[in-house]
Amino acid sequence: MASVRASSHDNVHEFRRAATQEPLILLVPGLHDSGPRHWQTRWEAERPDARRVELGMWDDPHRNTWVNQLNLAIQRAGRPVVLVAHSLGCLAVAWWAHYEQAVAGSPVVGAMLVAPPDVDRPGADSRLARFSACPRQELPFPAFLVASRNDPWCNQRTAYALARDWGCRFADAGDTGHINADSPIGEWHFGQALLKQLLREHARGQAEPANDPGRLREASVPLPRRPGPSCPAGPCPADQPNRAARVAAAAVTSDQVASKPAGSPK
Repeated sequence: MASVRASSHDNVHEFRRAATQEPLILLVPGLHDSGPRHWQTRWEAERPDARRVELGMWDDPHRNTWVNQLNLAIQRAGRPVVLVAHSLGCLAVAWWAHYEQAVAGSPVVGAMLVAPPDVDRPGADSRLARFSACPRQELPFPAFLVASRNDPWCNQRTAYALARDWGCRFADAGDTGHINADSPIGEWHFGQALLKQLLREHARGQAEPANDPGRLREASVPLPRRPGPSCPAGPCPADQPNRAARVAAAAVTSDQVASKPAGSPK
């Protein structure tokens, strides 16, 4: 991975020159790819600014192959990038940030990490376990981690702790399972609202001085420590004050976003 990392840093200045362009939305699917009824596929068909990352080996993923394919897509974008990852794709993003040692000023200007699975839990599917141990360093770009209250692949307490470690804003998607084609979410208006917010924040940031690396966390507030919608099981295991103080803007819930009636589950 060392040669890829060097290439990434060499291209930082090139992407800074292209930073005034509208971001490209890179959709990063998980295991088995995203089928025709998946919200990622719908977004790809409806948004001219969205493109799927072809990670390959969809049914039998290899961590470094996925990370390399993601890195290639980011470097070839030639413009700012917002990553919208689902399930195991979230782990590809985390490992990309780990291997590339991504810094503020890199092409990635934001991310939505939706329904990351718990790859570290005992008895995890062997294909998921290839992505363990999950990287835990804070991501260098603004991000939402979106999790449901009844995801069979990761309970919300674990997802909340992961949001703390990655420095993400936590978004509670309600009772929507794995937030996939089997979930009653249709085009997933809640997710669209979160993406719109990321894009709006990026546009606002472009109009502000860019010499302050801390502005990525300018809205930072501690996440709540008591039981609540964002951490229903009580104090989260990653309840570390020094890290919590860097987590941006406390939890968001799907109830706070108006949505149209969803289609039938698929």
